[in-house]
This record gives sequence, C-alpha cells and structure tokens, in this order.
Amino acid sequence: MGMNETPSANRVHIGIFGRRNAGKSSLLNAVTGQNLAVVSDVKGTTTDPVIKAMELLPLGPVVLIDTPGIDDEGLLGQKRMEKSDQILNKTDLAIFVLDGAAQMGKTELDDIEKQMIARFAEKKIPYMVAVNKSEVIDEKTKAEITGFFGKDIPALFVSAKTGYNIYELKETAAKLIPAQELTGRIVGDFLDPYDLAVLVVPLDASAPKGRLILPQQQVIRDCLEVGAIPVVTKETELLETFRSLAKKPKVVITDSQAFERVSKETPEGVFLTSFSILFSRLKGDLEQQVLGAKALRLLKDGDTALICEGCTHHRQCEDIGTVKLPRWIERFTGKKIHFQFTGGGQFPKDLSRYALIVHCGGCTLNEREMKYRLKCAKDAGVPVTNYGLAIAYMHGILDRSLEIFR
Repeated sequence: MGMNETPSANRVHIGIFGRRNAGKSSLLNAVTGQNLAVVSDVKGTTTDPVIKAMELLPLGPVVLIDTPGIDDEGLLGQKRMEKSDQILNKTDLAIFVLDGAAQMGKTELDDIEKQMIARFAEKKIPYMVAVNKSEVIDEKTKAEITGFFGKDIPALFVSAKTGYNIYELKETAAKLIPAQELTGRIVGDFLDPYDLAVLVVPLDASAPKGRLILPQQQVIRDCLEVGAIPVVTKETELLETFRSLAKKPKVVITDSQAFERVSKETPEGVFLTSFSILFSRLKGDLEQQVLGAKALRLLKDGDTALICEGCTHHRQCEDIGTVKLPRWIERFTGKKIHFQFTGGGQFPKDLSRYALIVHCGGCTLNEREMKYRLKCAKDAGVPVTNYGLAIAYMHGILDRSLEIFR
C-alpha cells in the first residue's frame, strides 16, 4: 500500500459474484479499466479472489473483489466456493453478474442463483444485478429477467465486451451505499484541541523495519484531525518524555505488549489505553469483548483457545500472538491450555471446540467482517476478547484501560 493510499479496511468492499463464465472477471476489468483478471472462455478461470482498490466516485475509495464461480465443481471447486463465501463476510455491496445469453429461453433463475441471492438476504448485504452480454439479448428476455428481481433490486443490462452501461453500473453501485467512513473516531472524540496524546511505540524485533504499523499511523492522523498533539515515544523513553512535557498529557496510548510497564510509569490522572482496545471499540462490540477478557479466569486444563489475527505477517521469535499471549494466559490461569492460531481471512466456521477466542484489534479488517466474527462467537456461546483487553485484564489494569470510555 502506498503512503497516501486509503487503507483497505477503510474502503467500501464490493464483491462480484455469479456463475462461471458469466463475465465477472471481464466486468472487473471493464469497471477498473485495467486487465486485472485473466479472462477466458474456459469455465473456472478465476480460482482465487482477485482484489483491486480504486476510487469509485461519488462513493470514494472502494475495494472490488472478483470471486470464483458459484457453480464450481469437484473438491477444488468446493474449496474455491468456500473462499467466495468468506468474501461475503466482508462485502458491503454485492454485484450479482448474470449471463444474459444463458438466460435466453429461461423463465426463472436456476436454483444455485436463487441460493446466492438468498445468501445476500441472510447476511443483509445490499445487492444489484449486472446482466452481462446484453448485446446478444432480445427484448423479451430482458423483460423476463427484469421481472425476476422486481422493482426494488437495481438490474442493469451491461456489456463488459463493448463497455455498454459500465459507467451507469458504477454510478448505481455508488448510490446503493452512502459514502462512508469508519463508524466514529478512533480517539479524537475524547480529545480537544491542544490536548497531548502520548503514543508508546516499541521498536522490538517484531516491529516492521522503517515504518509504523497501520493502527499507530491511523491514531496519529486521528489526533491531528481534531487539533490534538500526538507525541510518539518508545517505552524505554517514556519517563523522560513525561519530564520533557510542559503539561500533563490527556491520554497515553500504548502497544498492548508494553501495557504493564507503561501502566506503572503513567501518572495518576492520565488516561491509559492501548491501540488494540481503541480498534476494538471502533469496529466491534467493546462490552462483549470486556466480558470475554473476564472469561480468562474460567479456563480449565485441556481447554482450547483460538488466537486470531486479521493480517498475515512473518512471525518473529517473540511474536505477540503465537508466543507472548499463550505464555501470559498460561501463567495467569495456571492451566495447560491448547492454542490454535488463524491469520488473514481465515476464521473457523465451527467455533464449538473453543473455550475462548482472543482477537487482534482488526485494523486490517473492515467493520462488517469484524462484527461478523464477533457475532459468530456470540451465536456459538464462545467468549471473545481482544489482545489489549486480555493483556490489561491479566495485568490487573483493565478498569484503568477503560476509564477514558466512561
């Protein structure tokens, strides 16, 4: 991602779904004006989701996702369709591509197409229909297809081959979702102009070389937007930072793994929280995850805990997710716990085997996907918490880390 690009998690996600050879990849290429996806008459050419970030006016920054066909076959086809189903969990708007030529002579949609539309309704995803290959469809077929969806679902006749109605497709998509930003501010709603916010950013072996990670960048930007003054330091220079400031900071925001040390060194009367907790509040259900943190005391010998990260990265020797958190949890509970780990777009369908889920702040996930994961945990009756909340609870500073929100 370029330095000035909108992060993927902040973009509206538009998923393109439909049968094999309906023209999904051609449509993606036509909408973006680029040959991003391989196009072929061979069914099943798209084997993995193809993702493209772009500006879609008047909507703004979006992510377009081309998916494998919903009618894929065989064991590999089933795995590809499972990937498409995962894409649904992050989709803010679906474009359902119908092969207009294949509809000639048909009086209704096929069952597999009806099932896909039912999935949109089940997940409360707004959708529109793009009837591709319109240059070969007669007027009778067009009237019948329009009748399949009714007046409430936009259905456009387009041609990825000739470019017909592609501009109108983009305009319609932009109108179906209001221009959106993340719900609320990250920390700016607690800050006034000229307030000091001290951000504690460790530069240990797991820190990326030459840059700050996404949540740190976004918190700095949020502070600046409301006129507050962010002061960035390492945990090893925190005390000297306090001594150097002309006035007391309003809040200290720390990387969660430095919580214990930063808590001891942060003066009373200064709010303290973590980047992870701020993103838990921003994208999820903070109350649900606070209760999940307190469920750490209920873990028993032999329980399995799932530790989830929204991104994928190279694991270092002291990785917080796979090394530090398991070590802290076993030390805190005094129990022998089994740990399983997921990263990126992976999230188990069956959560019944887990006694607890500990999730990262989800800075790389959009709000819809983060809330989907929390709802899955709630429906399964499995407590779910967040890295920062769990660490704060285990170090006896959970109440202090939440004071700013009260």
